[in-house]
Amino acid sequence: MANSDNQVINALVGLRDWVDDRFPLMQNWNEHLAKYYAPKNFNFWYFFGAFALLVFVIQIVTGIWLTMNYKPSAAEAFASVEYIMRDVSWGWFIRYMHSTGASAFFVVIYLHMFRALLYGSYKKPRELLWLSGMAIYLLLMGEAFFGYLLPWGQMSYWGAQVIISLFGALPIVGEELALWIRGDFVVSDVTLNRFFSLHVIAFPFLIAALVGVHILALHEVGSNNPDGIEIKKNKNAEGIPVDGIPFHPYYTVKDIWGASVFMIFFFAVIFFAPEMKVPGTQGLFLEGANFIPADPLKTPEHIAPVWYFTPFYAILRAVPSQLGGVIAMGLAVSLFLLLPWLDRSPVKSVRYRGTNYKIALTLFIISFLILGWLGLQVATPLYTWMARIFTVVYFLFFFLMPFYTAVDSDKEVPERVTS
Repeated sequence: MANSDNQVINALVGLRDWVDDRFPLMQNWNEHLAKYYAPKNFNFWYFFGAFALLVFVIQIVTGIWLTMNYKPSAAEAFASVEYIMRDVSWGWFIRYMHSTGASAFFVVIYLHMFRALLYGSYKKPRELLWLSGMAIYLLLMGEAFFGYLLPWGQMSYWGAQVIISLFGALPIVGEELALWIRGDFVVSDVTLNRFFSLHVIAFPFLIAALVGVHILALHEVGSNNPDGIEIKKNKNAEGIPVDGIPFHPYYTVKDIWGASVFMIFFFAVIFFAPEMKVPGTQGLFLEGANFIPADPLKTPEHIAPVWYFTPFYAILRAVPSQLGGVIAMGLAVSLFLLLPWLDRSPVKSVRYRGTNYKIALTLFIISFLILGWLGLQVATPLYTWMARIFTVVYFLFFFLMPFYTAVDSDKEVPERVTS
């Protein structure tokens, strides 16, 4: 038995060496896992990058299976989704995995971004890492928008109609741009085919490429940590960071454990609450109106985007002018790109930041959450004024950052990471 085991091991080692002679297998393994040294004080907030990669794989795999039975045609799209749900073996499970995965993707991405705000992961030398991550986020928003139309339900149809029409508010090029996006004068079969091709081919390839760039950029500059200390500046005689540990096996085991817990909650949503109905909504993950075929002649009483777009939708509605609203909504997203240059504090981590930044970040998170809730509600005068107030708070976080971070009473940062 022992000889048999040794023969198997020797065969596997021989196969590895054969591949390694023709492809830098072990070099990449060492550079990105076995000999990639990460800070030894990672905490709960460092799970979400790995979770985002996990959900991306889930979306790719389930998306491939869904396209096997989906019909990208205005006449057949809704019926094909119903066919997947009712007649394809485990079709309902795959569809719910995909729809739940879309929301889960944004949950983990928003928490991943929040971690960066907590610990200054956008600051030098990680500016390009932050910009590549924001590019992934912007592409993800486009990917979600294109996929939202594909079920061809009432909410997806009219939601796409409203969002595309916003481009028409832009001066000079607006109408032509909206026509180019739709491919027709109204949302039609042409629009559906166009969005389908972008959703299943173009954007997934772009996102996958940027994920690779993001990981390479991360491993070039090294991971940040809750103390905001650069571990590469303190190495031993062998050139190994004294406050670092190999990513494999320590953090691979940690991420596998975290992914197992994450998948428990993920499957709980799929089996017990795939629509995620909460009071005051038709469903956060799948709206009730989207189980009705699209009808161009019947507008739903209340049109609202999916929850992960609602903070920006509330900002759009808060501005009286349609053009002003579109500009404000675009600015609300794009200002994140400027964070590395807006933040003037020499300190990265919130642990050693002064009171100014802590208060500003708290108000920003509160405004983001309330704007998200307001974006789901009917635009009454009271809610509109609330949206205007919290929109101002949202933008002040960015516009005043160069001032309140420059004069903040930061604490002294230790030379070594804390456990």
